[in-house]
Amino acid sequence: MRPVLLIDFGSTFTKVTAVDLDEEVLLGHASAFTTVDHDIGDGLALAIKQLEQKTGALSYEYRLACSSAAGGLRMMVSGLVPELTAEAGRLAALGAGAKITRIFTHRLGRRDLALIEANPPDILLLTGGTDGGNRAVITDNASALARLSVRFPVIIAGNRDASDDCEDLLRDFEVTVCPNVMPRFNKLNVEPVQRAIRSLFLTHIIRARGMTKATSLLSGILMPTPSAVLSAVKLLATGTEREAGIGELFAVDVGGATTDVYSIAEGHPTDVSVVLKGLEEPYAKRTVEGDIGMRYSASGINDVVGTENLAAKAGVSEDDVRHYLANIADDKAYVPTADDPNSVLLDLALASSAVDIATTRHAGTLEEAYTTSGIVYVQTGKDLRAIRHILLTGGSVIHASDPKSIAEHALYSEESPLSLRPLEAEIWLDENYILAAMGVLAERESDIALRLMKRELKSLGMSAARMSALKA
Repeated sequence: MRPVLLIDFGSTFTKVTAVDLDEEVLLGHASAFTTVDHDIGDGLALAIKQLEQKTGALSYEYRLACSSAAGGLRMMVSGLVPELTAEAGRLAALGAGAKITRIFTHRLGRRDLALIEANPPDILLLTGGTDGGNRAVITDNASALARLSVRFPVIIAGNRDASDDCEDLLRDFEVTVCPNVMPRFNKLNVEPVQRAIRSLFLTHIIRARGMTKATSLLSGILMPTPSAVLSAVKLLATGTEREAGIGELFAVDVGGATTDVYSIAEGHPTDVSVVLKGLEEPYAKRTVEGDIGMRYSASGINDVVGTENLAAKAGVSEDDVRHYLANIADDKAYVPTADDPNSVLLDLALASSAVDIATTRHAGTLEEAYTTSGIVYVQTGKDLRAIRHILLTGGSVIHASDPKSIAEHALYSEESPLSLRPLEAEIWLDENYILAAMGVLAERESDIALRLMKRELKSLGMSAARMSALKA
């Protein structure tokens, strides 16, 4: 036996997973509330103690972890045009597992600088201009940042002609210079920036989060949790040189603070009458809805859906909704029980709404445009209608009474007719909460991680969107 321990320091719960590399089996899984307010190692120790009740004491070959605790990786992005370099920077940061707290476009103004000064990011990504294009704005923004009294790591990934000047202006900051995230018009180059973000996460952010004591017990924290999940779903979709993947997929991670959505797909227009608008998006794409979560951000779901609609979905009164939201705001570790049927119904309604909102925002849209040659369809973002696999993870989904009904809210809906979500798909459930763990394991054992996912993820069967007609 060669056991390894894989740890996910989540915003709400710390999850631990033990795997035997020799037999390629899951030995056990456990979780405990993340104790980031005093010592994150306490929650880890409790989770390991619970795991040992299932596995017995194990001597691990190594311990690896990912983390989204204590706010995760908080980033700001500064770009030039909202739909171009700023959007390219946003996609790069999200793909690296960041939570974006602010996006600035054009020149940084006095109020922008005051916001940065008051709440400095873990990392600021400075972009702007294609190579050989506009260099004035990114240079002016570097000069403005240099006048701040606070310091934080800055990644410069804009017009290469301005990189040296920006680096000189920001000499008092820790600066990493990367190739331009958009070297040519509508051309993305996000991988170098994502590697730089991950390196900074490893060397700085963990220490800043007060996790040094916990990391002394580990062989290494490899990446932010969302980056680990993205790595896992990309591996599951595309496979390795020796092991085939399952094909393009759509994944949703319904968390306590955020709802993350991942699409591993080209998403190109599927009809000659459709014209693609805007920046071409990455094959492996992640978005995060910071206002949509099951505990810390449950009120955000209520804000979007409305108390009346949530009550109708759950089959309870509006007072029941308000009472439940107040309860989970006070107790972020609360788990619905059969002793309180309303809690089960409300959690199901919240999770279904979270999936609906987040996948609608993630998927591309289609709209009609009238030209002198007739009607054409304009696509913004990815067309995900042909995806045939939907994967759900997150504690509220895993423990739900009807997880398949939650997953079906990721399908096309006539209530959001412009959203290009899948039309039909096989539903998969991460019932043992292994996705983040497999993303971490994939750094060393990608074939084993892939085989474990294909074996452990539970198929809930096929589901199709209910619709009368769909244009284009």
